[in-house]
Amino acid sequence: MKMFRPDLENPTADDMAVAAQHMHVLPVGWVETEDISNAVLFLASDESRYITGLPLTVDAGSMLK
Repeated sequence: MKMFRPDLENPTADDMAVAAQHMHVLPVGWVETEDISNAVLFLASDESRYITGLPLTVDAGSMLK
């Protein structure tokens, strides 16, 4: 966290979130583990039966920047 917030002596996760939001299109600091798990569960479900050969990027839009 110090690398992203060198202006602070001991940056916290909340301090890091402010800096990380600038790396994403969506207004979030980072993608949570449950977001990845939900994507995996979707791909394992019948709802994704017609999805083939598609990379599913769960990154809050950081690949768009």
